[in-house]
Amino acid sequence: MIEFKNIKWKNFLSTGNNFTKINLNSHNKTLIVGENGAGKSTILDALCFSLFNKPFRKINKPQLVNAVNLGDCVVEVEFFIGKINWKIRRGMRPNLFEIYKDGKQLDQSASSADQQKWLEQNVLKLNYKSFTQIVVLGSSTFVPFMQLPAAGRREVIEDILDIRIFSTMNSILKDRVKENKEALSDIDYSISILKEKVEVQKRFISDLKKQSEDNVVLWEDEINKIELEIESNQLELDRYLENIDTLTKKMNEFPSPQEEIDKLNEYNIKFRSKIKDMESTIQFLTSNDVCPTCNQKITEEFKNENIKVSNENISKLEFALNDIKTKEKTLSDNLSTRNSFQKKISYNQNKINNCLSTIKWKQNKVKETENQINSLKSNTDNVDRERDKMKTLIGQGKSQEVQRRQVTKRSTELKIVAEILKDGGVKSSIIRKYLPVMNTLINKHLQELEFYVNFNLDDTFNETIKSRYRDEFSYASFSEGEKMRIDLALLFTWREVAKLKNSVNTNILILDEIFDSSLDSNGTTEFINILRTVTDGNNVFVISHKEDMLHDKFDNVIQFKKVKNFSKPFQTNGTTP
Repeated sequence: MIEFKNIKWKNFLSTGNNFTKINLNSHNKTLIVGENGAGKSTILDALCFSLFNKPFRKINKPQLVNAVNLGDCVVEVEFFIGKINWKIRRGMRPNLFEIYKDGKQLDQSASSADQQKWLEQNVLKLNYKSFTQIVVLGSSTFVPFMQLPAAGRREVIEDILDIRIFSTMNSILKDRVKENKEALSDIDYSISILKEKVEVQKRFISDLKKQSEDNVVLWEDEINKIELEIESNQLELDRYLENIDTLTKKMNEFPSPQEEIDKLNEYNIKFRSKIKDMESTIQFLTSNDVCPTCNQKITEEFKNENIKVSNENISKLEFALNDIKTKEKTLSDNLSTRNSFQKKISYNQNKINNCLSTIKWKQNKVKETENQINSLKSNTDNVDRERDKMKTLIGQGKSQEVQRRQVTKRSTELKIVAEILKDGGVKSSIIRKYLPVMNTLINKHLQELEFYVNFNLDDTFNETIKSRYRDEFSYASFSEGEKMRIDLALLFTWREVAKLKNSVNTNILILDEIFDSSLDSNGTTEFINILRTVTDGNNVFVISHKEDMLHDKFDNVIQFKKVKNFSKPFQTNGTTP
């Protein structure tokens, strides 16, 4: 867990030359208020800049330096991971990037980019995208999930599951496919030209050859013989392919039982564990007359009843274990059958490979024989010279063919990758895996918020909302307070899923003006109750304009004010925090 301790900054945005320091681990609920432009949201940009070298809001980095002092911009964040104390110092004018571990600065010989990569991969274990999904929920980028179109909802889920990379890859892939297609077209044109040249050359040589006709006929007969053998080998190949097809169909009649076997093994372990526990209970009741915890006498009636129940349960479990054993035997037989078919398929595959090797060897033999025929027909200097020309052309053609095979292979690979990267491919598979978890978490949070509906997202991210009485509703049909509950349940679900997916856990959550629009005098208490329910174990910072309604509802209140054009934080008593 990343336990943030404090953050401080100076000459950052509207902050002056004195450090502004915020304790991140002292209060469960902190309200940050202030007028527009007073600097209350600066903590978001400072936190993101210190960790990831980029602000939370869309601000150009040079604009982060205070426009009055024009330099010595420094942000420092301190946090614990386990028992290790980490501190990150980052600044501009001059540039600064320092990492401290338990008070000792780490080696800075590596480039800043490499240091940043190391920090994200080995210390934080999260990147900027993950951080903004599970730690910071800001109004500058936040739109309630239920108000997004279908495409927008999908983007949110892809970001949370960190699979947007596949969309980027798909975009790059399209360029690669285009380049590959153009390369293949160029190669085909070159091969076509070379083939025409070779054919012209062959005809020219044929006109020159007037000898060795008998030998030519013999070699041609040899070619015909080899070609017949190739046909025979091809028929043999087809037979083995047919065998594989038949065997595969038969094998598929026996679905792989391994998953079910594993599940039965789990049940076997669980049942035996339960039997052991019940036997321990019986042993305890048999051997003890007094409860060791409360020193109360254990009656014979209580003993006999519990022993009886335990024995009955043991009998049921032993019966279940016998049933599991029978099922395991059946599944094991099915697995043996599948393995038998698999061995036969492997045997036929080896035969196919042998056939292919034989065919290739004989095809090469045909080519060699054709070359010998050409040699026999070339009995003059002119023929030899023209043959050399033709060989050069053929060599160029073979080189082009090799290149074409490589490009074609690449084209096939790109098609496979394109199939994987499309929306119905690997992304959908990952999303379907996490959807049940998401729906479970959403409904858990809705119950915690005392909103008793059944909420489910399908794989197109459309919602189905049903009441206890199975009445169906849409998001738009609910009141603003009810919508807020749904939005909160979704937000905290995304937070938990992101932590699950990225193995990330932190002690802070920052909400930037997200709920201002839905809060009024009647909704303040409701919001505080919701916040208390869903933020257990977190230090929550709420940035808001609603000081008058929220001031007395928080453990800690920090107000940002402009003093001589510089932002400064004050506690409610007027002192700096």
